[in-house]
Amino acid sequence: MTKLEKVTINTDGAARGNPGPAAIAAIIRDGRGRPAASIAQCIGTATNNQAEYRAIIAGLEKALALGARQAVINSDSELVVKQLRGEYKVKNTTLRPLYLRAGQLLSRLESATLNHVPRERNREADALANQALDAGV
Repeated sequence: MTKLEKVTINTDGAARGNPGPAAIAAIIRDGRGRPAASIAQCIGTATNNQAEYRAIIAGLEKALALGARQAVINSDSELVVKQLRGEYKVKNTTLRPLYLRAGQLLSRLESATLNHVPRERNREADALANQALDAGV
């Protein structure tokens, strides 16, 4: 497995119904923008926000396993990004454990930047999450 120090992680969570069948996706790219790993899997029944958190967690776990020390995380979930940046409070008790887990993973990095990106700039991760959901993977 290649060791990567700097990565970009694009994540997306999808739920059909809220809650409903859900899936996550994460695409990890190296410092030059080359694909290094991807994740796409169903996670059972979840809300969209739970799926968004779980996608970020899965992406961070994989990036850390690859040796990442610096990460830029791109998500189209404004709520999750702003909660992880400390701009919004985590009021939903079902999101708190996911928020705490993501925070633990982020703290293991030397630096992390969380970006809220428009859905158009996150199409690849969105497509992967929906493919996993369609396939029931």
